[in-house]
Amino acid sequence: MRINPKLLIGLGLLVVLAYFLQDLVLGHDQYAVGIQKARTEKNNSFRRAKDSPLNAEQRDHFDSLRYYAPDKAFRVTAQLERFAVPDTVAMQLTDGKADKYLRWGKASFELEQQSQQLVLFLKVNDDKPELFVPFTDKTNGFDTYGGGRYLDVPLPAEQDKQVVLDFNAAYNPFCAYNNEYSCPVPPADNRLPVPVPAGEQSFPEADHTGHSH
Repeated sequence: MRINPKLLIGLGLLVVLAYFLQDLVLGHDQYAVGIQKARTEKNNSFRRAKDSPLNAEQRDHFDSLRYYAPDKAFRVTAQLERFAVPDTVAMQLTDGKADKYLRWGKASFELEQQSQQLVLFLKVNDDKPELFVPFTDKTNGFDTYGGGRYLDVPLPAEQDKQVVLDFNAAYNPFCAYNNEYSCPVPPADNRLPVPVPAGEQSFPEADHTGHSH
């Protein structure tokens, strides 16, 4: 039996299309599953006295932190600019003191069809090979903690020209749960003029007034 070559090509295209759609659907599902797994682990850690910023009474009533649903639109690939000579800056803490950080570089990206920038910091005398990105956005004081949120970003390789900022992993400072903590205040450079409805939302018992303290 002879098979029409056009039929073979058509079947081949269908197979490719099926794989593409599968990757599209499963790719998002696998991403969402990874995000949810990390969130479940964090909830579990908040129940353990040694890991948790919550006091004993809060832990007794704790169910889950609140989050936006994972959205890949808020996982952005940013253009990376390393600062040739990183400045050492004193980042203000909520208790009025300060911690030393290096202004390591800058990430440029698009969000809400607007160009955005965030400064990437590296904590002085810290063993963690990751960048610290404190930021504020237009959700603060409404759906998210008033003092802003943080991102941790793996330290890029020397040859990297881009860096991924995944706002689905944005998290609250410990000050959002317990005012006995002292937390870095996002600097003026890192105030995004758009809402970022991704990542962790405000803690139900926290202050929603939009203040940093």
